[in-house]
Amino acid sequence: MFFPYKDDNPRILVPVVTYGIIAANVLIFLYQFTLAMSGPESEARFIYMFGLIPAQFHIINLFTSMFLHGGIAHILGNMWFLWIFGDNVESALGHARYALFYILCGLAAGLAQVIFNIDSILPMVGASGAIAGVLGAYLIRYPHAQVHVFVFIFIFFTTIRVPAMIVLGIWFLTQLTNGLGTLGLDTTGGVAWFAHIGGFISGVGFNYVFQQIKFKEY
Repeated sequence: MFFPYKDDNPRILVPVVTYGIIAANVLIFLYQFTLAMSGPESEARFIYMFGLIPAQFHIINLFTSMFLHGGIAHILGNMWFLWIFGDNVESALGHARYALFYILCGLAAGLAQVIFNIDSILPMVGASGAIAGVLGAYLIRYPHAQVHVFVFIFIFFTTIRVPAMIVLGIWFLTQLTNGLGTLGLDTTGGVAWFAHIGGFISGVGFNYVFQQIKFKEY
């Protein structure tokens, strides 16, 4: 088992959009927490109202579900990956293009999960799909950037540096393996694997598209 904790890839711009996305997610999660403290029914209503339910698809929920999370571990893991890899992608794309890129990847990720899980009546929440898109762009742009990772082997623990192409390649293969393993099975109660896969692939694709189109930054 491994977990990245930083990279050696210097950023060019102050990642204000990344900071803003993290802040928005944290603030909304804190609001969810206050609802949970008042009673689980209140939080459940909030999740069902703004989460993405494939069988009851509403396009607005593609957006709102990207800023909800299912628990502390969920949001911490997502925000940590965005903190590590988002700044460099934002530096490469620029603030405005990065914001658009992030939203597009999140939308594509949600649609991918809906397509493969069309009958689910349970809400999907989380920024994982959009962040997977950021990982996809990072992999293409900085495959040889050195990433520091914690490595756990049974009871042993160490840290190593490995190229981003290995860290993110293993991450994607894990998502793909788990996603394919769920085909034909009930996936409604677990991880939205196809959102991760769809987000990652869309990140690679949108990165290419954005390289071909000239945007004027304001």
